Amino acid sequence: MNEDRRQGRRQWLGLTAAWATALAACKRATTVEDTGPRMLGTPVSAYGERSSFETAKRALPDTRYPETASSRTPLQDSCGMLTPSSLHFERHHAGVPKIDPAAHRLLIHGLVDRPTIFTMEELRRLPSSSHIYFLECAGNSSSEWGAKTGATATQSHGLASCSEWTGVPLSLLLSEAGVQKQAKWLIVEGADVCKMQRSLPIEKAMQDVLVAWGQNGEALRPEQGYPLRLVVPGWEGNINVKWLRRIQVVEEPYMVRDETSHYTDLMPDGTARVFTFVMEAKSLITYPSGGHKLKPGFCEIQGLAWSGRGRIARVEVSADGGRTWRDAALGEPRLDKAFTRFRLPWNWDGGEVELQSRATDDTGYVQPSKEALVAVRGLNSQYHYNGIKAWKVAADGSVSNA
Repeated sequence: MNEDRRQGRRQWLGLTAAWATALAACKRATTVEDTGPRMLGTPVSAYGERSSFETAKRALPDTRYPETASSRTPLQDSCGMLTPSSLHFERHHAGVPKIDPAAHRLLIHGLVDRPTIFTMEELRRLPSSSHIYFLECAGNSSSEWGAKTGATATQSHGLASCSEWTGVPLSLLLSEAGVQKQAKWLIVEGADVCKMQRSLPIEKAMQDVLVAWGQNGEALRPEQGYPLRLVVPGWEGNINVKWLRRIQVVEEPYMVRDETSHYTDLMPDGTARVFTFVMEAKSLITYPSGGHKLKPGFCEIQGLAWSGRGRIARVEVSADGGRTWRDAALGEPRLDKAFTRFRLPWNWDGGEVELQSRATDDTGYVQPSKEALVAVRGLNSQYHYNGIKAWKVAADGSVSNA
């Protein structure tokens, strides 16, 4: 028996003992005391609400300008791969507009043979599809560039969520309008007060981009772009323009405000990378994570991984600060450009440890350490951080950012 097999057997035996201890700690009884309600419950309702005992909520910003703010998904409270619409992170630049879908229009014009205006009713009559994709703000984890990193999963990674989106492929709408040969880019624009604009390569638009009106089985929430938004799978959140009202087909990018003064990567030599659309492979241990309290014994480490390049192929977990790694089990289904939940059984012996996770996607890209990322990108950027996140478990069981 080689050393790897011996080590694996020792780990299995240790976990088996931990499970036995955990089960033994559960009190066994032959009868169950009836502690249920003594009165009739509430009647049926027109729209469901969660239990009053559930308190997970988005983290709101401490800012004097809430109309340009963001709220963060409580990833440490999540289960499975989908984010409830009510907990999906928010990011907007001029507040959430109130838009009547009956009056809303989508214009496609520019280098097209047939400039077209679609009503919401007309869009809904077209062939639609539903897909599960994550969305992540380019500024997610921006605090991780510095020395003082996010104290909780919400604070460090909460500008990422995953939903099922329903809509019509943008390629179908462009085909209907008749895109001309010289067209290479699109200018997509929202109906919010700031008229959010981004330049989108037409090659991507013809692949997998959705013009979406549905999220998680119902209409979009107003803060998610109701009644119409763009979903650009795997690319930075800002290009997924909400409250979509206009698409102009053009020959070249327009270098608008939010792809020049914002959402660019300032490099160590003073130059800036632009159009770095793809959100690279990333992972996060959500349990145990900052703010949790552990007891010695068995614990299932859980977390989320995602990649804008494709599907998650592997997640490794380290309990010794990255010196050694173990493969975590990956939840199914593992979808392209979607959250993947990972799990690893672990027996905590009560000593101080540092937990990390590392994701690899199906292109072979491996999530880098913070040191490796800074060596290439420097410390001048606030966007596209995907370095490994570490949690410190102290001897008293408290968990904090390492």
